[in-house]
Amino acid sequence: MACTLSQQDIERAVFYHGHMCPGLTLGLRAAEWALEEFGRDGDEDIVCISETDMCAVDAIQALVGCTLGKGNLIFRDTGKIAFSFYRRSDGKAARIVSSAAMIGGAKDGLRRQLLQKQRDGIALSLEEAVLSSKMHKENVARLFSLPFEAIYSVKEPCWELPRRARLMETLTCACCGEGVMESRARLLHGKTYCQTCFKKLDDR
Repeated sequence: MACTLSQQDIERAVFYHGHMCPGLTLGLRAAEWALEEFGRDGDEDIVCISETDMCAVDAIQALVGCTLGKGNLIFRDTGKIAFSFYRRSDGKAARIVSSAAMIGGAKDGLRRQLLQKQRDGIALSLEEAVLSSKMHKENVARLFSLPFEAIYSVKEPCWELPRRARLMETLTCACCGEGVMESRARLLHGKTYCQTCFKKLDDR
């Protein structure tokens, strides 16, 4: 089945992210599935472990309600477009991972070349700009039209349900004087350091 999200939900995610793109569309399809299977988070009942920090995560934050600030969005960098969802109330859990073969369109190689030119500061010709925009829109439309199963596989999570976020003390770094969460602080010869200052000491 093609995407069933409302236009309002799609617009909310686009507003949150800043623009529509294939990466956000992947996140919208992930969010669509999570909303159907787990519901929308109320107060940290739903947790998401994201294995990517690309555009897709913003759709999950905007629509599912799993956010870094609430502590129910956790980033584990595996380099995969994969998301594990957990519902604390009943223990339900599942992981979805993208099918690499289905992410890019038939002209994905050319699209990536044009994007790389722009990132390298090389201006596209008018013809290239028109082609890039056309392929961009086609890829978004394609990801919206595909059945969910063509984009993601549903598997068992790789990790246990993360514990709830805990309130931590804020300590003062003995070097820079800045506040640092106690779980991220480092202790050396009885003094507390933030990770940045600790690394500087360790590099000496």
